[in-house]
Amino acid sequence: MSLITTDADLRAWLLATPLEALSRQARGLRDAAFGSRLTYSRKVFIPLTELCRDVCGYCTFAKAPRRLAKAYLEPDDVMAIAQAGAAAGCKEALFTLGDKPELRYGAAREALARLGFASTVAYLAHVAGRVLRETGLLPHINAGVLTTEDYALLRPVAASMGLMLETASPRLGEVGQPHHGSPDKAPDVRLRSIEDAGRAAIPFTSGLLIGIGETRAERLDALLALRDIHRRHGHLQEIIVQNFRAKAGTRMAGSPEPALEELVWTLAAARLIFGGSLSLQAPPNLNPGQTAALIDAGLDDFGGVSPVTIDHVNPEAPWPQIQALAAECAARGYTLAERLTAYPPFVADAARWQDRAVRPRVNALAGADGLAREEAWSPGVAEDAPGRPGAPLGPAAPAPVRGRALERALKAVEAGREPRLDDLEDLFAARGPEARAIVEAADDLRRRVAGETVTYVVNRNINYTNICTFSCSFCAFSKTSTKAGTRDTPYVLSFDEIGARVREAWDAGATEVCLQGGIHPSYTGDTYLDICRAVKAACPDMHIHAFSPLEIAHGAASLGRGVPDFLKMLKDVGLASLPGTAAEILDDEVRAVLCPDKLDTQTWLDIVGAAHSVGLPTTSTIMFGHVDRPIHWGRHLLALRRLQARTGGITEFVPLPFVHMQSPVYLRGLARRGPSWRETVLMHAVGRIVLHGQIDSIQSSWVKLGLRGAAALLDAGCNDLGGVLMNESISRAAGAAHGQGVDAADFEAVVAPMGRVLRQRGTLYGEPGRASLSPSGSMRHPMLKSAALGAHSSR
Repeated sequence: MSLITTDADLRAWLLATPLEALSRQARGLRDAAFGSRLTYSRKVFIPLTELCRDVCGYCTFAKAPRRLAKAYLEPDDVMAIAQAGAAAGCKEALFTLGDKPELRYGAAREALARLGFASTVAYLAHVAGRVLRETGLLPHINAGVLTTEDYALLRPVAASMGLMLETASPRLGEVGQPHHGSPDKAPDVRLRSIEDAGRAAIPFTSGLLIGIGETRAERLDALLALRDIHRRHGHLQEIIVQNFRAKAGTRMAGSPEPALEELVWTLAAARLIFGGSLSLQAPPNLNPGQTAALIDAGLDDFGGVSPVTIDHVNPEAPWPQIQALAAECAARGYTLAERLTAYPPFVADAARWQDRAVRPRVNALAGADGLAREEAWSPGVAEDAPGRPGAPLGPAAPAPVRGRALERALKAVEAGREPRLDDLEDLFAARGPEARAIVEAADDLRRRVAGETVTYVVNRNINYTNICTFSCSFCAFSKTSTKAGTRDTPYVLSFDEIGARVREAWDAGATEVCLQGGIHPSYTGDTYLDICRAVKAACPDMHIHAFSPLEIAHGAASLGRGVPDFLKMLKDVGLASLPGTAAEILDDEVRAVLCPDKLDTQTWLDIVGAAHSVGLPTTSTIMFGHVDRPIHWGRHLLALRRLQARTGGITEFVPLPFVHMQSPVYLRGLARRGPSWRETVLMHAVGRIVLHGQIDSIQSSWVKLGLRGAAALLDAGCNDLGGVLMNESISRAAGAAHGQGVDAADFEAVVAPMGRVLRQRGTLYGEPGRASLSPSGSMRHPMLKSAALGAHSSR
């Protein structure tokens, strides 16, 4: 294709090149854009009306009023179908209906009047809105040719819409042709409606119906016309290439169906025209037994598959079983993944492509990559996580498969280099055998670094105030604005109360107190110094692990001191280490949504680096699963790796899955329901891989995941369970069911059956109560780097 510069060149090349060569290039474009992932949508089919003013020569969907018991499905009928779909795990409600039946049939007008609506589109908007609000299913609307006004009415109740172009040839509307007598099938009418959808920012589906009398050249005309519209508006999310099937009782009942070669050629041509800019689909129920041929032609999507309803447009063609379709994909080396009716780019940029009323429903069903969330589980719920020790991602079949991204990432970290960001995105997107290979590789690294020892620390959380002047949109702990959650009332602990809690913790066997709180308007750097003094007065040997980088910045600014000077002051009064919290996502694109008035990425890194420079080690965290995407996760991990390579002061990496229930950003419909279980497992596993050779301890948070979930991650690269966390309150405020403290026996109960050895540690991974810092205070010393070695450590 290197010499092709015009559409005329492209046409000539497509028409002259052998099919195998076209397919080979189409496969390459598909694989470059979508990797080893193929998709489908789990849907329920709602035929709102089978009346239509058009009389296409191949259609059995459209019927005259005399052949129907009802002109339209009643609202209760619609809701019954939608509820059955929701119960079966569907996420899409496909509304299919005839084009403008009220313009042809009095029965349609009468039925609409009885229902209280002036038009089919107005009634459609009403029932689609009910489905969206009452079931959570995302409507996809195929309502024929629509106007700008129609799109404005339907956009608040639909996540996507569609209109098949079918053909760009006016010839097929002539007498004796399939579209004769069908005014809505005129190509210029349909192209205008598709363009209007682009102007209205509707995620849109279009495509071709092949084998109805058109030539290959006419198919290219249609594809190029759609490409030109897509270039102007960017709203086409998929192109469907549908093959004509002859149906009894139609004018074309005796017409020959297109050969498989024609379908394959058109798919390959479509992929070569559109590249990887959108998805390419062919209906699997119209092509049973041809899955491999469709994949080899460049297809990446199989469209909607319903476990509940038939294909009302092609009732003679049953849907494939999803498991069987997945097995056929696996046989070709691809993983089948469920998507939403809105494709990932239109989920990622929801502010542009989704109406404000639809966006919360999309977020509730979406994963970080914009595909469908894999399960109902969310971090913080009382139910067990889907994984288990020995099989973090579930059953082991099929066997793990190492992809190129994993091989490159492992090679890089083994050589002491950082992996590529695009490879990290691929690792986070992995599913099936490739995801299992990532988990296995991470756990191999864990064995090499930490052996079979699982560590924990006995500690107590002391959140000394929940009053905060900052407006972090994810926080349900703060109680100073309308963003606050409902579990707690505002409070401030006195220094005496802090001291009393420290003594109680020591008496209960704690070696560490972890102190963090809101940024109280009256707090200064002196407050934080006095908190440390109160702890040491109550218990001189207690390790003080305290103050997020945000608190450090606030304290330093309030005293007019530089951050390093303030950190030295805190160290002098007993501060021994800092939690690496307030990191959220170390990417300013995300921070602008989550915490716009908080520290930016570079300031957080600078403060943590300053702590290391004065001899104060820190942990590191990531809070993920809200408004972020895998590219942000990759940037975060690489930022931590670079910081650690420079300072050596990070003791552990702690992924913190977002708990959504009481979070303001979720309640406003702007965030997802935390990460899926697959995303959670991969965050820990990819974290182990990326940070290999820099940060040796990876911790799983039982507070967010429950003990069983945290234990499952011990087989995904983790070696530490964190602290017993007496009185954890931040996750509880967000809605988590866990977090009120466990003990060593609870940890032992989940670790022992795994054949692992449980060991209590100190905060800095030495023996409990023993300091791990060298007298110089430098972070670059062997004790910190070897402290997380577990069974390989001499301590």
